[in-house]
Amino acid sequence: MNVKKVSKAKIATTYANALYIAAVEKNNLEQIFADVHRLVSSVSDEFVSYMSSPLWSDEDKADVLRQVAKKVKINDETLRCLEVVMENRRFGELSDILRAFEHVYYQKKNIIEVAVDSVKPLSSAQDKKLRTNLEKSLGQKVVVAYSINPEILGGLRIRFGSDMIDDTLIQKLNRLEIMMKGE
Repeated sequence: MNVKKVSKAKIATTYANALYIAAVEKNNLEQIFADVHRLVSSVSDEFVSYMSSPLWSDEDKADVLRQVAKKVKINDETLRCLEVVMENRRFGELSDILRAFEHVYYQKKNIIEVAVDSVKPLSSAQDKKLRTNLEKSLGQKVVVAYSINPEILGGLRIRFGSDMIDDTLIQKLNRLEIMMKGE
């Protein structure tokens, strides 16, 4: 028997694309995106572990899933996708599936995903200015994900696609050290 091993990324992308297509067909894309966005921030490792565990019956898992859907207030299409993930025993990949759906959504909407590292959270005025400048320079709408990284000492590291703008203090110190060594 020849069993192909499929990567988690491919599995996540397959489910994400299927959910995107279903959302478009049901004319419910924005609601499903809002559900997915809410789930990304609220799904815990413990929940995923429970839903992935073979120790619990499918009926118990389905009941828990319905309770969570009601509590988080997700619509029926999103719930159906979660049920399919559960039935296919892919709940361990749920976080990857949800993130992949966000990527598909942003791609289709021509929105650039930008990752920003900073030493401390930006103020709302700094955030607004950064977003405005990024949108102006990239010529597209952006969505920004912030990470706090004390190792950069100061400044910002901005990544989008395969590009990076590294205006961090640690990078400036590294360049200065290289210049001083004469390399």
